[in-house]
Amino acid sequence: MISFAVLGGLLLNVGAYLTFRGKIYESVAVYLVADICWIIMAWQRDDLWGVLSIVVGVTFGLLAFLKMKMGKMNKDLNENL
Repeated sequence: MISFAVLGGLLLNVGAYLTFRGKIYESVAVYLVADICWIIMAWQRDDLWGVLSIVVGVTFGLLAFLKMKMGKMNKDLNENL
């Protein structure tokens, strides 16, 4: 039986491959599903600090994704050059 940790790791590799291919939005979606697997894994192990830290990381990742999708991140990156 495959564990949520292994499934999350496999999804992490898929997300990295999609990032390498330039499919950023698709890779972020895969990364979010991998994060859900790790939240479930931490919850099953009664690791509430792990759940909390993963949720905080996912929240920041989702906010960065939304900022990127709205085009604000590209503007910020170009302004700092």
